[in-house]
Amino acid sequence: MSFRKIVKNGLIDENPTFRLVLGMCPTLAISTSVVNGIGMGLAATFVLIGSNVLISLVKNIIPEEIRIPAYVVIIATFVTIVDKLMAAFVPGIHGVLGIYIPLIVVNCIILARAEAFASKNSVGRSFADGVGMGLGFTLALTVISIIREFLGTGNLLVAKDFDFNGLSSLLPTGLATTLKNAAALIMILPPGAFITLGLMLGLLNYLSQRKSKVQKEVSVDG
Repeated sequence: MSFRKIVKNGLIDENPTFRLVLGMCPTLAISTSVVNGIGMGLAATFVLIGSNVLISLVKNIIPEEIRIPAYVVIIATFVTIVDKLMAAFVPGIHGVLGIYIPLIVVNCIILARAEAFASKNSVGRSFADGVGMGLGFTLALTVISIIREFLGTGNLLVAKDFDFNGLSSLLPTGLATTLKNAAALIMILPPGAFITLGLMLGLLNYLSQRKSKVQKEVSVDG
């Protein structure tokens, strides 16, 4: 499988959130704003790439009996690095994400790719898998966050660390006020996370089944 296909697999075919339904805890908890979603997604991507590459490099020298503890130590090392970097350069996002950054250590996406892919493939393929799965996770978080933040606050892309008060600051005052008044608070509360994720999964399953049905009809006609 080529680099491009491996990346596409993580982005679309086996998207960790929308297809494999992994990493639900951070997905549901921090997707209240786009900046938070992107921050968590990029942090997980960094850990995925780093741990995948290192595990692929040392897979032949790790005894079979202790491979899982060894993988966890490697993953924890990269989580510590990204935790310190975020605390130094984006303290606002780091403070909001809080415990969910250290919890990347036990994120089932990271450990699953280490065990199922990195431990059985070359460094290049493992790197591609980390990129694909990481960007797929980031994409899913971003899409969910866009829906929840806009419907829940009437605003989008609020980024205090970068002194940006969101898209509403660029809109006419009347329109910004209308959007804010029309916001549904439930969308940035826990029920909103389940509602958004459920509707997204339902929509994607419908589109997938529709695509399969069309392909079958074409093959039969052909």
